[in-house]
Amino acid sequence: MLNVPIDVIVQKIKDEKGLDDAEIESRIKVKLEQLAGLISREGAAHIVANELGVRVMPKSGGRVKISEVLAGMRDVEVVGKVTAVYEVREFSRAEGSGKVGNFMLADETGSIRIVCWGGKADAIAELTEGMIVKIGSAYVRENQGRVEIHCNDRTQLLPNPAGEVVGEVKVSQRIEAARKKINELTENDANAELLGTITQIFDPRFFEVCAMCQKRVKALDGTMTCQEHGPIAIPDFSYVTNIIIDDNTGRIRAVFFRNQAQRLTNKSHEQMLFYKENPAAFEDVKTDLLGNLIKVTGRVQRNSMTADLEFVSQLVFLNPNLEAELLR
Repeated sequence: MLNVPIDVIVQKIKDEKGLDDAEIESRIKVKLEQLAGLISREGAAHIVANELGVRVMPKSGGRVKISEVLAGMRDVEVVGKVTAVYEVREFSRAEGSGKVGNFMLADETGSIRIVCWGGKADAIAELTEGMIVKIGSAYVRENQGRVEIHCNDRTQLLPNPAGEVVGEVKVSQRIEAARKKINELTENDANAELLGTITQIFDPRFFEVCAMCQKRVKALDGTMTCQEHGPIAIPDFSYVTNIIIDDNTGRIRAVFFRNQAQRLTNKSHEQMLFYKENPAAFEDVKTDLLGNLIKVTGRVQRNSMTADLEFVSQLVFLNPNLEAELLR
């Protein structure tokens, strides 16, 4: 069942009938008094809207604007611009392993998190900020008070769809990560923020990936093979860059995969691949980064080789305003 928040109902009444907040609240109170104990404020607001001829319940599926997306919707279609792309994570569960990735999508009315499961998570590798994306046959869930669009194997996710135009987008404020000192980090931190200084930068490590799904490929009988697509004649390459961050309470290794490595170094994908054949050229990047103030949001994990905690970047900001950050 679709759950329409009361603030959405009130806004619809204001937009369509021109009533102010006080008048709408007065009408809701009257209904609550008339039906004392039999109805909630949301229910009373529904009745007020119905009496005024305001259609509150949206269609349960089909093409909608992002501001119209509600928990419980199915077969939803939206079009928007990508405003942020996050790393794909693999996980294990009783019935086997899986993967999940997410990105932010915005249109003229708002922004929303898109969560991609299983095979759909692989499509995230094709996305870049500013790209128009069309999503069809998705479903909507609520997660910790936040509405999200979820994509599974039957969902259509089309980058740069023909004929689709998105104007200036409205970007919602991000859910703020918890600012922590390095000595406060725990393995359970899934949305933390660090502020510190870059004290060491390591050379990027490159690894082969499937050109179709961007998964890592492995050598099998002398042939690079993708678990999903089989033997790969010419693999693509992705990369990861590590740095050490110090904030006076401790030091931690921070890990930056592909998109975040590009943000960290301010380099394009093609420029990053240049360093694969020309590793000495990366020394200039190290020199530029060393000693810089950095703000990173991400999650904490334990390195399987060293058993040390490390910080996996989901968003990085170089040289943030120190005075403003210290006030937080």
